[in-house]
Amino acid sequence: MTAYGTQPETIAAVLRAAGDAAMVLSYPEDRACAALALNRFGSIGSTRLDWHGAEVLRRSPAFDGAELRNLLHAFAGPDELAVVWWGNLAVPSIALEARVAATYADEILDCGRECWIHLMDSDVLIEFQDGEGFTAGRPPR
Repeated sequence: MTAYGTQPETIAAVLRAAGDAAMVLSYPEDRACAALALNRFGSIGSTRLDWHGAEVLRRSPAFDGAELRNLLHAFAGPDELAVVWWGNLAVPSIALEARVAATYADEILDCGRECWIHLMDSDVLIEFQDGEGFTAGRPPR
């Protein structure tokens, strides 16, 4: 039995801010989306992706909402869907338009020390590690 989604209070500020623009994913939806992005990577430790074999598009030492907004604007297409995961499966993942994610970038980053955002159409994954910054790239095939 999984503990998926048992801590929705962690993302309450994002859900309040985004309102109907954000959808909490069920566990099967979460795993289906993860298969398209996160699960295509190996890991280093428990929460860091191994970018070996992936096409890295940009690395940034910044670790704030302004930089996440920049990355979302740089890589997301118009009306593109983004899926956001945090480093704890007890925190449910969400889906929302990338432009909405950019608007609430600070709230997204406030939810945890690491998160990943997959731009579904562009097939770009943005990894955030607090204190280290961002890596954006295409998952390995």
